[in-house]
Amino acid sequence: MSIPHAGRIYPPEILSAARVGRPELERLEDGWCDLIAHGACEAGATVVQALWARAVADCNRGESQMAPSEVAPALRPQFSAPGRKERAGLGVVPTRLADCGPLWKRPIDGAGLAWRLVSFHRPYQTALAEELAAAQRRFGHAILIDLHSMPPIPAGQAGHGARIVVGDHYGVTAGAWLVDFVVEAAGRLDVPVTRNQPYAGGHIVRTHGQPERAIHAVQIEIDRSLYLAPDRLPDADRLASLAQWFARLVAEAGQMAPVVEIPPLAAE
Repeated sequence: MSIPHAGRIYPPEILSAARVGRPELERLEDGWCDLIAHGACEAGATVVQALWARAVADCNRGESQMAPSEVAPALRPQFSAPGRKERAGLGVVPTRLADCGPLWKRPIDGAGLAWRLVSFHRPYQTALAEELAAAQRRFGHAILIDLHSMPPIPAGQAGHGARIVVGDHYGVTAGAWLVDFVVEAAGRLDVPVTRNQPYAGGHIVRTHGQPERAIHAVQIEIDRSLYLAPDRLPDADRLASLAQWFARLVAEAGQMAPVVEIPPLAAE
């Protein structure tokens, strides 16, 4: 499984380059969601987790995901087609937040971008790929659960009211057998669950989920209010309950085998 946004290490050079304080940078984190996966290893999972903060590098974005306006002029030609998230400053290097403005004193330059990619982003993707390939060789298939947390979905946005969102990029990154199981398991928490709305799955599941190669990937977003207190610190009782639920999900998923759909025979 993958936990790309729960890192809490901020190198001194990152803090000195920021034009905002650490509390603002921490808003990028999927706060404490790694604690939800506390029992995942005991349940049979291999966990790839980012220890460095998301402000350093976002491992759930592709290397080309940046807005030209957020980088030094020499880099702008390679980021010519930014999407909505990149334009909002949520690229492979986060550069701005709502109600906060620019995060960095200067645009991201070539050396800064290369350091982030070589030291953090690429090793994370390599580790995930290697673990998935090893599982696929050993078991004949591999399952990737990419774990995230989210703020409450605001009114007027797709998925409003959902407390858990299961994403498979609209059926592309995982077999329906796995997605149906995860949705059903999420329903055990007795909270509203949606599929792909508003989070269909980011770079990690889109890159590593290859059902045609028997590698299935789903993204799970969990509303932070299910396990955090108002001060944004973990609520021990609710967190323990959620961790127990997640460990059971992982254990049961590990016992599953892909459902092979046999196409109907043509009429003779």
